[in-house]
Order: sequence, then C-alpha cells, then structure tokens
Amino acid sequence: MAGFWKRFRNDNLAMGVSLFLLMVITLAILAPLLAPYDPTAQNIIDKFQGPSLTHWFGTDQLGRDVFSRILFGGRVTILVSVLTMVVTIVIGTVLGVMAGYFRGTVDDVIMRICDIMLSFPSEVLILAIVGILGTGITNIVLATVIAKWAWYVRMIRSIVIQFMDSNYIRFAKVAGCSTGHIVRKHLLVGAIGEIAVLATLDTAAIILNISALSFLGLGVQPPTAEWGMMLNEAKNVMTTNPGQMLAPGMAIFLVVAAFNFLGDSIQEALNPKINKGFKQKRYSLRDSLWGRKKVVTE
Repeated sequence: MAGFWKRFRNDNLAMGVSLFLLMVITLAILAPLLAPYDPTAQNIIDKFQGPSLTHWFGTDQLGRDVFSRILFGGRVTILVSVLTMVVTIVIGTVLGVMAGYFRGTVDDVIMRICDIMLSFPSEVLILAIVGILGTGITNIVLATVIAKWAWYVRMIRSIVIQFMDSNYIRFAKVAGCSTGHIVRKHLLVGAIGEIAVLATLDTAAIILNISALSFLGLGVQPPTAEWGMMLNEAKNVMTTNPGQMLAPGMAIFLVVAAFNFLGDSIQEALNPKINKGFKQKRYSLRDSLWGRKKVVTE
C-alpha cells in the first residue's frame, strides 16, 4: 500500500483531479454559505444577464443566479451520486464476498439472482422503476441501486475468488483463523484497491444517469437546483440563449471526466506493470497537447 501512495502522489494528473474533485465537493457542501444568492429566488427583470461581477455566471430565464444554482446543484448531483455508490458498494461487497468465499450453494443462489437482474439493461430498468415509483431523489437512488448492485456483486466475487487462491489466505485457514478475521484482515484489505477503482469509475456513470433522468423530467423536480434539471430548463431557450447550457453542461463534463481520470490513476498505481502501455499512451497524448516531446513511461 505504501508503494501505491507513492506512485499515486507522483502522478501529477492523479493529484490534479483529486484536488479538483475535493474542491468541487467542498463547494457543494458549503453551498449555503458560499452562494451569493438564493438559488430559487426569481427576478424576471434580470433574466438572461451575461456574466458580471454581480452574477458571475449570469442569470437564467427566470432571473435566478446561475452560479448559486451550480453550487447547490452540485450538492444534489455529486452527493446523491456518492450516496448511491456507497449503498451499492456495500451491498455488492457483502454479497460478493459471501459468494466468492463460501462458494457452493450460496454462490449458486446469489449468482442466479444476479443473472436475472443483469438480463435487463440498467438504463431501461432505472427508467421503469422511476416510472413506477415516481420522481424524486429517494426513488432515483433506489432505482439506481437496484439496477447496479448485481453487477458489483459479480465483479467483487471475481476479485475475491482471485484472492482465495493466495497462499496467505490458505495459511490463515490452516492456522484456524475465523471467517470474519479472514474476510476483514485479508480479503477486504487486499480487494479494497480494486473496489475503489470500480467505485470511482462508476460514480461518473451514476452522475450521468442522475443528470439524464433530471433532464428527461424523471429526476429532481423544479425549482430544486440540479445540473441535469438546469440543462432541461436551458434547452427551452437553446436557440435564443444557447449560453444557458454552458455552465451546467461544463460542470457535468468536468466532474465526470475527473472521476474517470481518477479511476484510471488509481488502477495504474495499483498495477503499474499491467497498465504501463496505457500510461505511456496517456502521457504521450497529454505531452503532445502541451507541446512536449518527452514521453514518460514510468
């Protein structure tokens, strides 16, 4: 693990996106203290104002401050996505460890249930559940967890099975260690890195799902500020004021890209030899964009 942190700290891109995500999450948490205006306060007289010292990102079609709505929208989009991911990971880890550790009948039952769940496309399943339960943040979280947990169970099960063949796991069993001790001290400690990669990469997908549902009118409802809902409202004035889509669209793009880069960086730090070729290509692209000739391979 010490080697992982050393490689992670030496990756400038990893540190950059980590600081960026930390800043975004901090701004979202402190939105009530930092936002200069009430995100739902309307002032038709000031509608469609451009960026200024008074309104940094301008105002929307109802005269609401876009910067304040971006801050509050991050509270919903990012924090709900992280909450959804935490719940999904907990369920996936518990069932995945049970299936991979005990095998036999327990494994067969859990995997057959997962096969049934995975037979439905996740996006279609989310739309169906939200359509049945109705709109709202709680229903979005529930629908996303139901659609995602089976995939995590299968992935974590495969990770656990790989570790079960390790010599230190076999030694722990021969030494008479309890199941709980082996799971806590050996399996979870060894698998935590791979689970972190899965969670980080899929958080970006969940952000897109939540934003898409709100954009379609099935997620967060107005006047609550949320990035997908802001895009939904901006599309109505896209031909006359296309700049209204810029702030929420860029917020979604940057955060999703940052989570994807972070997941790639964690994976590279965990497996530097396996991902050496991918890392060389990534740095080659980045250096070419920055006008550098040197290619870093380590």
